Amino acid sequence: MTYRLKLFGVLCLGVSSIFSCTPKEKVHKPTNVLFIIVDDLRPELGCYGHPVVQSPNIDRIAGEGVLFKNAFCNIPVCGASRASFLTGLRPMQNRFLTYMTYAQDDAPGAISLPQYFKDNGYTTVSNGKVFHNEDDHAAAWDINWRPSDLLDYHTAENSGTDMANRGRPYERGNVPDSVYNDAKIAAKSIIDLKALAAAGKPFFMAVGFLKPHLPFNAPEKYWQLYDGKVTLPDNNYVPAGAPARSVHNSGELRNYADVPKEGPVSDSLALTLIQGYYASVSYVDAQIGKVLDELKELGLDKNTHIVLIGDHGYNLLEHTMWCKHCNYRNSLRSTMIWKSPKAKAGSISNAIVEYVDIFPTLADLAGLPKPAQLQGESLMVELVSPSTAPAGFAISRWTNGYTITTPDYAYTEWVNDSLQWQDEMLYDHRSDLEENENIAAGNQTVVDSLSKLLRKNWRLE
Repeated sequence: MTYRLKLFGVLCLGVSSIFSCTPKEKVHKPTNVLFIIVDDLRPELGCYGHPVVQSPNIDRIAGEGVLFKNAFCNIPVCGASRASFLTGLRPMQNRFLTYMTYAQDDAPGAISLPQYFKDNGYTTVSNGKVFHNEDDHAAAWDINWRPSDLLDYHTAENSGTDMANRGRPYERGNVPDSVYNDAKIAAKSIIDLKALAAAGKPFFMAVGFLKPHLPFNAPEKYWQLYDGKVTLPDNNYVPAGAPARSVHNSGELRNYADVPKEGPVSDSLALTLIQGYYASVSYVDAQIGKVLDELKELGLDKNTHIVLIGDHGYNLLEHTMWCKHCNYRNSLRSTMIWKSPKAKAGSISNAIVEYVDIFPTLADLAGLPKPAQLQGESLMVELVSPSTAPAGFAISRWTNGYTITTPDYAYTEWVNDSLQWQDEMLYDHRSDLEENENIAAGNQTVVDSLSKLLRKNWRLE
């Protein structure tokens, strides 16, 4: 089955036509939407075949829905990624670039996903971190709530103050789940689900959980799950032949206490950080389970489309890096799981899909006309009949590096502000899925073909 043969012709539309919408139609038998966004969640979960990570509640969604093995974010940083998939628009050279992105500023004429559902008669709820900035598209939500102490370091980031005093990058707290914000977000979502069920109107609820974003703070019982079970990656080195610009200094981690400002962290600290990441995953998984249990208890699970994603991938010392912010597979490949009355339960899709596909898919699931602005492709066919083999391609970018991922290769091309070639790397995923050797040199035919496909579909020429 071929998935993505389109050439993204919508990119060639003028601004006025991109941001216009087709006429609304009456919604027939509306279904609810539960959109779960987990900050920094890479696809390292039980349902993705990880032998150590324990994620029974996310695994439950996968067992009842469709797991996408080859889902890619369009930009590996939270603010820009969220602005992109919540508008269905791609990050471009001057749009959706940083963690501080405001969708309403970068694409002022675009309708956001919650506004789209609100305009079609849905009650819209945002709990936790959905858009990066709480006041981005704030009017799109009937309820827009965050814990009062949500990610204190965001306040420092947004005000431009010194962020060097964030404290330690992890906490192994002998405390109940309720101490940390994700439990508060789950509790608030449960309260809202009860009210929504009583009201009887269709709803679009987005729940944005914070972990496993730094700092890796989780109760002791989740840390204990991984005592003695954590190992370092076997590719803690810069890939052979890779451009220097392809790796970064893990700046997001460096501002925490006890982390050296440059150079490698000790093996002991590295193991603790990886364990903290896993503990945080299991902690947030438990909170997701509470929301799912309430959805079922209220009898809403049969009439609700659920999509769960991480906002991008993550590095845990692969290629010397922590966090995201690069063009490697660990940063670009992301978690994506759908559960829907229309989906083939317990299935795996191997199609190569992108986060800009989320908006059009939800529109199709709801039976609503799609806004003309959308630049992705609906995954309805994949939900009903998942691809057994990889097909299609995905395009992602970070700063001036553009990456195209196909079933066989990942090719990245760096350009200057005039879109002229500067550097490149090529990895053969058939033999080097971990991307440890850049083979661009000596494979000019493949490079030329992928460069042409990339430029044609990301308007680089």
